[in-house]
Amino acid sequence: MHTFPKLIDGGAYPEGHVQGIAVDEKNGFVYYSFTTSLVKTDLAGRLIGSVEGLTGHLGCIDFNPENGRVYGSLEYKNDAIGQGIFARLGKNGAPAENAFYIAVFDVSRIAAPHMDAERDGLMKTVYLPDVVADFEGEGEEGKPHRLACSGCDGLAFGPVFGADANSPRMLMLAYGIYGDIDRADNDNQVILQYDWRTFDKYAAPLLQQAPHHKGPAADARYFAFTGNTRWGVQNLCYDPATRHWLLFVYRGQKPQYPNHALYLFDGAKVPKTAPVRGLNGEIGLHLCPAEDGILHEECGVRGFDMDLGQYGVHAFGDGRFYIAHPYRETEPQKRHGARVHLYRYTGNAPTGFEML
Repeated sequence: MHTFPKLIDGGAYPEGHVQGIAVDEKNGFVYYSFTTSLVKTDLAGRLIGSVEGLTGHLGCIDFNPENGRVYGSLEYKNDAIGQGIFARLGKNGAPAENAFYIAVFDVSRIAAPHMDAERDGLMKTVYLPDVVADFEGEGEEGKPHRLACSGCDGLAFGPVFGADANSPRMLMLAYGIYGDIDRADNDNQVILQYDWRTFDKYAAPLLQQAPHHKGPAADARYFAFTGNTRWGVQNLCYDPATRHWLLFVYRGQKPQYPNHALYLFDGAKVPKTAPVRGLNGEIGLHLCPAEDGILHEECGVRGFDMDLGQYGVHAFGDGRFYIAHPYRETEPQKRHGARVHLYRYTGNAPTGFEML
């Protein structure tokens, strides 16, 4: 049985800022997504190894204790994010095509720094046709990107919404969403459901110059009304203690909404069928908000002002959480780092958490 410290400094690296964390509680490892790399440390923050060589955006990650693998959202797209990654890597242009994946890492094989995502066979990927279709589709009034989809980011394992707490856990994947304030179809967060047990028939090594298209349609699609955000759900987390799903976002900018940084939805309640905002009456499954959070009377949205979970969060299932704090080294290194702090969920305003 491991003792989980109140603070872990996972170190600093030359890639982008920390995007997510995952914890292997049984074996005592912490994983960090740094945009184009995956880092593995022990509970003292000592580096075990890393996976590098990605030219896409590795986002939120989660550890699956049922098979000992880390899963993460992975984007390749020709927009500001994709172009920025190429520029930082010293490359010209942008990815060859828009492609979105769930990356599956065999983390038991990560044993040294600077292992390669392609050459060392540590990573397989599952293509996401639903995400590609919405990213390349049209939204309301012919605007680009259906549902303002900017790709995918938040990812977590948990029971089907409304199912028994002990039912099999599925993989839930949240959209990235452009924060355009002049459209209404981006006021919901979008979550796709997948049975990760089927992934073996699709998972394939990723050749980044020739992306594969092997992947399933989503098993279900859900909508979570939060109001406007910038870039959608950055980190998604299921808390077994409360059965809440936590959606950490970058605050939106529409003045009619509270624009919180954290929204909670009740995983114990069956989603409700209702029209989807901005889709001309199209019907969808809507998640039920949790009763926790600061209520915005005008629109009925509840949330907290917790501006850190966007960078990585892990629920222990007993009220405790690890939440990542990003930092940046000074000149000349200017590398991005992450410190993981232990918190307790309180449900009290304004943040809903207290540091232990």
